[in-house]
Amino acid sequence: MATLTADKKVLHADLAGDSVRAAQGAMVAYTGAVTFKHAGMGGGGGLRAAVRQRVAGESITLMECQGQGRVYLAKDALDVTVVLLDDDKLTVESEHILAVTAGLKLDVQFSGLRGMTSGQGLATTSVNGSGQCAITSDGPMIPLAVGPGMPLVVDPDAYVASTGQLQMSLVSGVTWRSLVGEGGGEPFSLRFEGQGTVYIQPAER
Repeated sequence: MATLTADKKVLHADLAGDSVRAAQGAMVAYTGAVTFKHAGMGGGGGLRAAVRQRVAGESITLMECQGQGRVYLAKDALDVTVVLLDDDKLTVESEHILAVTAGLKLDVQFSGLRGMTSGQGLATTSVNGSGQCAITSDGPMIPLAVGPGMPLVVDPDAYVASTGQLQMSLVSGVTWRSLVGEGGGEPFSLRFEGQGTVYIQPAER
């Protein structure tokens, strides 16, 4: 069974005759007998998902790494975090996906988190099933818990991913960035309620 292990800014993908799907071009080195081939969306809904991907403007180009050995994966010197899913769903901005193991399915969904706030995308990617998903962040990832009666509000540019039973809504009004005089700020913030975890990065886009 393939195993993903984060080592700061590098991901180790250990293969034992199986495969993982990784962001195209993320391989920086490998040992052993490993082959690489284009994986498209990586098993996420076929043609319908590809059409939604094109309409949404989301870019999810994956490669399949298969064989026996270790693959070293990295992207733009960004920090790497591995999220373990157990029959769960991770909602993540597509640009942050580095690798997923075989038990996970990717699909595009029109939740429009950043797209509705800053116009940088019209959809996000859902990762469903059981396995490991490696995601990147500009600086160390910050996991923030959301619980009953404890909603969380985040800057849309800091948002990376979320998992659990969460409901997302948009909060309008004055943002903290506009309060410090930075060119208008975002028109909205993201509010999460329910039970789960929201992952944010310390640097904004």
